[in-house]
Amino acid sequence: MERRKAMGMFISSMLIFGTIGVFRRYIPLPSAFLAFARGILGGLFLLVFMRVRKKGAGAKLPPGVLARLAATGAMIGINWILLFEAYNHTTVAVATLCYYMEPTFVMLLSPLLFKERLTGKKALCAAVSIVGMALVSGVIGSGQGGSVRGVLFGLGAAVLYAAVVIMNKKTPGIDAYRKTTVQLLSAGLVMVPYLFLTNGFTGEGFTASSVVLLLVVGIVHTGVAYALYFGGMEGLSVQTIAVFSYIDPVSALLFSALLLREPLSLLNILGAVMIIGSAMVSET
Repeated sequence: MERRKAMGMFISSMLIFGTIGVFRRYIPLPSAFLAFARGILGGLFLLVFMRVRKKGAGAKLPPGVLARLAATGAMIGINWILLFEAYNHTTVAVATLCYYMEPTFVMLLSPLLFKERLTGKKALCAAVSIVGMALVSGVIGSGQGGSVRGVLFGLGAAVLYAAVVIMNKKTPGIDAYRKTTVQLLSAGLVMVPYLFLTNGFTGEGFTASSVVLLLVVGIVHTGVAYALYFGGMEGLSVQTIAVFSYIDPVSALLFSALLLREPLSLLNILGAVMIIGSAMVSET
């Protein structure tokens, strides 16, 4: 029963993450402000959640660790900006698939950073994933993929996401809720100087509906989703988590097709299968 509950929580978090691209399409606000609001609202939600559930309590984090978490939080904020801009310049499907090149980037960098052996199976999966990316982007085939700018934004977000994963691996032994709370708040705060310099706090684009959607993205897509994500992880095996993580990109593709009517050519679909399939095979 506990495993079923954990599975339900984890799958729910993946489905919530999978809808963020759809919500982004209906929020007429700058990506930097959206990243700011998402980080602050999500971080505050997790802070309250930890207080209520008494999760993540412990001694104060050492200054060096806190600085590293703040730095990764800043990278998360910039990563969100790039991803939100990718949604603006290409389809949600293409942006999501570009973003999910992150496991391939981590895999290719692991031998250099963690002295992990790159097996023949993983090298083949990386090659398949790269070919799939070429199909999705339109470099190979009919050219019906995403715009060059949208693809580059998506790949840039994937590179930063990979850097965050690598830095988190180098910061072990910290409760996941505490770590994520610090990183989310840092992701929001790092946007403040940029927003002041670009007049990003002006009221342009603010409507009743956009404020409601902004609250949903900040509280539900960030705070609630991460609480479900970490809560579900506690009752599942690593392999189950690895496989179920791909519910996020698959659901994003389905939601973009059903709700936004975004087309995917046969070559794009083949590329999607290659990217998601190779990542799953490499992790199982």
